Amino acid sequence: MAPTVPSAAKSASPSQPSGKSEVADLKQQLRQLAGSRAPDADDQRRDVFKRVISCMTAGIDVSAAFGEMVLCSATSDVVTKKMCYLYVGAHARAHPDLALLTINFLQRDCRDQDPTIRGLALRSLCSLRVPNFVEYLVTPLTTGLKDPSAYVRMIAAVGAAKLYHISATACIDADLPASLKALMLSDPDAQVVANCLHSLQEIWTLEAANSEAAAREIETLYSKPVVFYLLNKIKEFSEWAQCLVLELASKFLPSDNNEIFDIMNLLEDRLQHANGAVVLSTIKVFLHLTMSMTDVHQQVYERIKAPLLTLVGAGSPEQSYAVLCHLHLLVMRAPMLFSSDYKSFYCQFSDPSYVKKLKLEMLTAIANESNTYEIVTELCEYAGNVDVPIARESIRAVGKIALQQYDVNAIVDRLLQFLEMDKDYVTAETLVLVKDLLRKYPQWSHDCIAVVGNISSKNIQEPKGKAALIWMLGEYSQDMHDALYVLESLVENWDEEHSPEVRLHLLTAVMKCFFKRPPETQKALGATLAAGLSDTHQDVHDRALFYYRLLQYDPAVAERVVNPPKQAVSVFADTQSSEMKDRIFDEFNSLSVVYQKVLTSMYLAAILHVYR
Repeated sequence: MAPTVPSAAKSASPSQPSGKSEVADLKQQLRQLAGSRAPDADDQRRDVFKRVISCMTAGIDVSAAFGEMVLCSATSDVVTKKMCYLYVGAHARAHPDLALLTINFLQRDCRDQDPTIRGLALRSLCSLRVPNFVEYLVTPLTTGLKDPSAYVRMIAAVGAAKLYHISATACIDADLPASLKALMLSDPDAQVVANCLHSLQEIWTLEAANSEAAAREIETLYSKPVVFYLLNKIKEFSEWAQCLVLELASKFLPSDNNEIFDIMNLLEDRLQHANGAVVLSTIKVFLHLTMSMTDVHQQVYERIKAPLLTLVGAGSPEQSYAVLCHLHLLVMRAPMLFSSDYKSFYCQFSDPSYVKKLKLEMLTAIANESNTYEIVTELCEYAGNVDVPIARESIRAVGKIALQQYDVNAIVDRLLQFLEMDKDYVTAETLVLVKDLLRKYPQWSHDCIAVVGNISSKNIQEPKGKAALIWMLGEYSQDMHDALYVLESLVENWDEEHSPEVRLHLLTAVMKCFFKRPPETQKALGATLAAGLSDTHQDVHDRALFYYRLLQYDPAVAERVVNPPKQAVSVFADTQSSEMKDRIFDEFNSLSVVYQKVLTSMYLAAILHVYR
C-alpha cells in the first residue's frame, strides 16, 4: 500500500499563499520584470502585483518586497499603478524608511500627462501620513489645486485636509485654506466645490480652538454670499455634497424673513428627492430657519409630513427606521399633526422587530380621542403575535394610551380580556399595566379585582408579573376574600421564590393586609418577618428588620408609613426631560436622533483623539 502523504507536504492552494517562500518568489519575479521591455511585460507585472495584493489580503507580511514594488512602478498601466499605490499606502506608516523610496516616483507621477495617474499619485502621496514627508506634499498640493483636470483638483482639495492632520503648521503656512476658499467660490466643477467646503470646515473647526482668525473664517462660511452661492448650485452636487451644503445652510442666520422664504423656495424641490438623507437635511433647514416664526413653523410641519411618510414606506428597513426616529421626534413636538395618519404606522408582517417596536411607540404618541379605538383595536391584534417582544410592547402600548386618559373604559375591558389568554408573558405584562391603572384610576378597582382575584399565583412565572399581583393583593386585601390565603401560600414557599423583587413586595403586602385584617393576618405576618430577617439578600433583610422595629415602636406609626392614605397618581414620570428632547431636536438629521442621546460633543472629541 502506498504511504499517505503528510498534510504538510501537500501543495498549497493558489488562492492561499504559502508565506515566506511565496514572498521570496514574488520578489524574484519583480526583479526580473523591473527593467523588462518585453511586449507582455505590463501584463506580467499586473499578474504579479495581483498576487502581492492577494498576499496582503491574506495577512501575509509582504513588506520585504517594498523595493522591488517601487522599481516596477515605472509603467503606464493604470491598473498596475493603482495596485502599487495601494501597496505603498498600506506599508508606508509601518516602514517610513522604505517609504522614502516612493517619494521620487510619486512626485514624478504627479506630473504625468494622464490626469488619472496624476490624481492617483497625489492621493497616494497624501495618504502616506509620515510626518517627515511633509515638505514633499506642499508643492504637489499647491500645483494640484490649480490643475486643469477637475479630478486632480478634487483630490488636492481632500489632500489639503490630510496635510493639516499630518502637520497643521505646514498647511497654514502654505496658505492652503485661502486657496481652498478661492477654489470653492470659483471652480466650475461641483464635486471640487464640495470637497473644498468639506476640507475648509474640517480645517477651520479644528483650528478655531487655537486661532481667532480661524473662528472668523468659519463665520464667513455661514455668510449670505457663500450660502446662497452654494444653494443656487445645489442641483449640480452629488447626494453627499447636497447634504454637506444643506448642513451649512441650517446654520445660516438670516437677517429677515425674505431671506428665509428665498432659501425655502430654492430647496422646495429637494423635499421630493429620492435620497432620504437629502430629504432629512432639507427638513432640518426648514425647521431651523422657521423656529422663531410660529405660524410658518406649523406650516412647515404640514409640508414635510408627506415626504417623511413616503420615505417610511419606501426603501430599506434601515432607512425606514432612521426616518421613523425623526418622525417620532417630530410627533413629540406636534402629536396632533400625524393623528389622522395613524394607519401609516401599522405594523407590516415583513417589518423587522426594531421597526415594529418604533411604530408601536408612534401609535402610542399620536393616540387621541378621535383615533384611540382604532389604534387600540390594532394593538390588541398584536398581543397574540408570535414575536413575543412585539406582543409585550403592544400590551404596554395599550396601557400607555389608557394612562393618557383616552377611552379608559374600553381599554380596561380589553386589558382584562388579556388576562384570560393562556400565555404567561401576556398575563405578566397585563398585571403590571393593571397595577399602574389602579394607581391612576382607583375607581376601576372593583372591576379589576373581580378578574385578578381568579388568577393563581402559581401560573405566573415572571417576577414583575407576580410582584404586581402581590401589590394588588396587599392594596385591596379588604375587598378580596382570598387575598390573605394567597399571600400565606406565597410565604410558605418563601425559599422557592428566588426574586428579591417578589420578596420585597410580599413583605409590604402582608404588612398592608395586617393593618386591614389584623386578627387573620397576625400569624402570617410573624412568619413573613421571620423569613425576611433570615433572608440572605441584604435589601430583603433590611426591609424586614425595618418593619419589625416599626411595629415594636408603635403599630399606628407603622401603619402611617406602610399603608398611608393614597392619592391617585396624576402623571407618571417621563424617562426623558424636555430639555434633552430640545437638545436632540437641535441635532436633527444625526445619530443623536437614532440613539436618543446628544452625541455631537462625543463625536468631536473622538475625532480630536484620533488625529491628536
